[in-house]
Amino acid sequence: MKPDNDGNVSEFILLGFSEDPELQPLIFGLFFSMYLITVLGNLLLILAVSSDPHLHTPMYFFLSNLSLVDICFTSTTVPHMLLSIHRERKATTYEGCIAQMFFVCVFATLDDFLLTVMAYDRFVAICHPLHYTVIMNPRLCGLLVLGSWIMSSLACLLQNILVLRLSFCKDLEIPNFFCELKLLVQVACSDTFVNNVVMYISVVLLGGGPLAGIIYSYSKIVSSICRIASAQGKRKAFSTCASHLSVVSLFYCSCLGVYLSSAATHSSQSSSTASAMYTVVTPMLNPFIYSLRNRDKRALNALLVKRTTKGHLS
Repeated sequence: MKPDNDGNVSEFILLGFSEDPELQPLIFGLFFSMYLITVLGNLLLILAVSSDPHLHTPMYFFLSNLSLVDICFTSTTVPHMLLSIHRERKATTYEGCIAQMFFVCVFATLDDFLLTVMAYDRFVAICHPLHYTVIMNPRLCGLLVLGSWIMSSLACLLQNILVLRLSFCKDLEIPNFFCELKLLVQVACSDTFVNNVVMYISVVLLGGGPLAGIIYSYSKIVSSICRIASAQGKRKAFSTCASHLSVVSLFYCSCLGVYLSSAATHSSQSSSTASAMYTVVTPMLNPFIYSLRNRDKRALNALLVKRTTKGHLS
């Protein structure tokens, strides 16, 4: 698509995973299945937490918010890609691309913040168990989630404002299946120095800061667990952190894979595959990882029995 006379473009081309027409039905079926699993799995987890009074704790309050963000995160990218495959049209409008970039940024940053908040929750539960209910009161939990939303939205709004000042006059093909901030800046033909500086500062503050908080929390947690005398007590304390630690590892490893792949190659298939790990695969696996806990299993089973019984009675 040729640019307008003022140097702005009307649409971008999202290259996606492959240009082979024979692979499109396979890609459509695979991502449609993963999207359904992600939405249903996270919705089921939210319903289980809300319906079981035993799960009305700060940890599961944060988990419900994480599930909600994961649904929104996946819904920002996958439905648009599926529609593009169905229509056999890879172009997306300039306005749509900017909007998608903003929401992807917001929900990715929210995932990061919520995982950090959940690490703090585990830190308080294990290191200060006697003061847990006092420290992690409903007011603080609500403020932590609200603060995460506000900081994520403001940080990504700044990135979007900086992108809006850029001109795009060539190389309008984006080697991914959605509009990603870094790739969008790379195809701009105007000066991107300010964008790159702000982007890397944001990565350090919004990515490195929460990661440092998670590492600090778990260093204190490990230290406290090591001081527990009984082996059973150590296993019980570790089991409360295992699910969260698994999700954190999956999220940060997939994000690291995105930046390593984008730095090493500009291949559309490589960039899309790496991006799919943290935008699709990680949100899909999160409810399964947390459902490995026995209390989650009981709540989910009770919810399924309740829904099934209602269905038979009606």
